[in-house]
Amino acid sequence: MPRSQNKVASHRRRKKLLASAKGYWGARSKVHSIAKHHVDKAGTHAYRHRRTKKREFRSLWIARINAAARLHHISYSRLIAGLDKKQVGINRKVLADLAVNHPQAFAEVVKFATA
Repeated sequence: MPRSQNKVASHRRRKKLLASAKGYWGARSKVHSIAKHHVDKAGTHAYRHRRTKKREFRSLWIARINAAARLHHISYSRLIAGLDKKQVGINRKVLADLAVNHPQAFAEVVKFATA
């Protein structure tokens, strides 16, 4: 009995892999064995960086809040401690947005936290 190769499915798998390697440089987008390695590597980086992105954004928000708080003669840690003591539930993303786009509102938040 001849060996079954299932050509349709294997061709579809290769086609799908090369489609996900589209845009890669040189043989990385054209040769199946090379593209396979680089697609796997890209997936690993994407998985890792989806988590890293969250850390980087949080540190960016903290830097922005700190810079804006120092303009009002208060440190970041004292501002956050004051907000916690007053039980204000504003997260860092919103605080950073206030600091950049609405400085007057941020000044009111600082004044409330220090009072």
